[in-house]
Amino acid sequence: MTGLLAAATRAADKRAAFRAGLASNRIQRFPGAFNPLVAKLIQEIGFEGVYVSGAVLSADLGLPDIGLTTLTEVSGRGQQIARVTDLPVLIDADTGFGEPMSAARTVTVLEDAGIAGCHLEDQVNPKRCGHLDGKAVVPAEDMVRRLRAAVSARRDPDFVICARTDAAGIEGIDAAIERAKAYADAGADLIFTEALRDAADFERFRAAVPIPLLANMTEFGKSELLSASTLESIGYNAVIYPVSTLRLAMWAAETGLREIYEQGTQAGLLDRMQHRGRLYELLQYQRYNEFDSEIFNFTLGGDQ
Repeated sequence: MTGLLAAATRAADKRAAFRAGLASNRIQRFPGAFNPLVAKLIQEIGFEGVYVSGAVLSADLGLPDIGLTTLTEVSGRGQQIARVTDLPVLIDADTGFGEPMSAARTVTVLEDAGIAGCHLEDQVNPKRCGHLDGKAVVPAEDMVRRLRAAVSARRDPDFVICARTDAAGIEGIDAAIERAKAYADAGADLIFTEALRDAADFERFRAAVPIPLLANMTEFGKSELLSASTLESIGYNAVIYPVSTLRLAMWAAETGLREIYEQGTQAGLLDRMQHRGRLYELLQYQRYNEFDSEIFNFTLGGDQ
């Protein structure tokens, strides 16, 4: 039953793997998972980690990404995803869901949920999507207090605390670099600079900031979509693809639903659907037979 009902790897080992990956000189690729099943697919394909996006969680709940979700909702989804994968999970913790004491509590709750790390940002609460205009950031000293509180609450020293700054598009890159250095001094393990525009911006940050860096390669935003190999050559340690799987799935769902509405049948969509057999393979149905033959007591036809 090992690794069947839940991941075989302990949370502490996932956190240690995340730390080791950041120090490996190989870029750690973290696609976003909008549910646990996608996380299983991310692991099967061979990525290094799983990302849980606040924007995706908001969208999944039918809400805009403007700070409406709660710590309970975010940690609950994070726990569901972390439970099924042996990969480390990095989660978006927005602004920490309140004042510094709330940021501290957020870290303890996410640790208990089996998460490997989180990022906290320096936006004013309520925040907004990092690639929208009209953002505002708190004074750097306020974010430093937020980070120090989070670091002080950490019980597992391998839990990664990432500091995200949205200052580049508001105060300029030089100011964002200074913030990043202050956040590193406050105990952040990883820096995430939102909405950089091109490779030159990423190179500038890498030259100026001495600790591991994370790049956000989100579609339709302000950043040029750089390959993982390019980011690795610049010296970045991790990259997230936060909304990619949701966008792919929603495009397919909308296209298919429109065809069903117009044609009255899904018959023309079958070659664009995941077959039942593939779903069962991903869910490891046959391994459940080792536990209880009453659960898996049928055969899969070739046309499923």
